[in-house]
Amino acid sequence: MRLLLAIIITAAIPPALAQNWVGLLKNTPAEQFDEEDLRIFMDAGRKALNDTPDNQGVNLENSKTRARGEIIVLRSFESKGLPCKEVRVRNEAGGRKGDNKLNLCKVEGKWRLLSASQLKK
Repeated sequence: MRLLLAIIITAAIPPALAQNWVGLLKNTPAEQFDEEDLRIFMDAGRKALNDTPDNQGVNLENSKTRARGEIIVLRSFESKGLPCKEVRVRNEAGGRKGDNKLNLCKVEGKWRLLSASQLKK
């Protein structure tokens, strides 16, 4: 699930480049996503990271496929001089549910998923 969220939340990556991340979707609800679901999810991720204040979220839903979820900005912080956000991502597709907390930092203009150990280095 963590890797799926990197796809969705990587605000600077155009949807066409998401195909490069297909291998990272294994064993997550996103395996059930169609192109429209993925676009909706990525748009929600961009909005959450770029426009949503702490303790607020962005809902997403595709009424055609019933894929849905939310991305909540838990907090904004700085790590190694970079703007970062901790987010909680919940999603559901094809009867599967996912719920994860992630840390992302803006590196060279792009939101990147970072592990806890990368934040501490």
